[in-house]
Amino acid sequence: MRYVRDFAVTVLALGLLGAAAGVLWSLLAPRAPYVVTEQGPVLADPSTQALIAADGWFAVVTGALGLICGAAGYTLSRRGRPLAVLLGLAAGGLLAAYLTLTVGGAVNLGAVTVTAAGPDTPMVPGRLKLTANGVIFAWPMLAAGLFFALEGVAGYRESPLRQPFGGQDPYGPLSERDLGGR
Repeated sequence: MRYVRDFAVTVLALGLLGAAAGVLWSLLAPRAPYVVTEQGPVLADPSTQALIAADGWFAVVTGALGLICGAAGYTLSRRGRPLAVLLGLAAGGLLAAYLTLTVGGAVNLGAVTVTAAGPDTPMVPGRLKLTANGVIFAWPMLAAGLFFALEGVAGYRESPLRQPFGGQDPYGPLSERDLGGR
């Protein structure tokens, strides 16, 4: 039952953090300008870098939070149930990234730089969305990856393989004669 609780708490904590990350992404990422036509909104400048910048800011925000969550999850699970926390980091990271995308697309914060095209063609800022869908995996992959790396380092430190002879010198204690003295 404790494993389920640790998993659920991790997923819920990351979900809440994902909603806050969506607001942060909305503040940081630029929006592409769209021209309103009879067929609906159309991208005003197809060569705009705003779409790529939005993907980059999403990767930076979710990647940084993934690293923070991985380190915090490892630290908090040292005495308890690391497998439940690790699975919670993976599932919660996916949920958090999805919530970041959803909240960031729904909230319109930050600076909007849309220039007027003229009275006949009004321009509006576009909704935030991802064009590189793979960045949605930045949060869970970095959280779980850092957790594994920290666990590997700690496991090596505590490993008996690090001291193959149990901390004893296999040749016995060194004498003064062995060190070059008379």
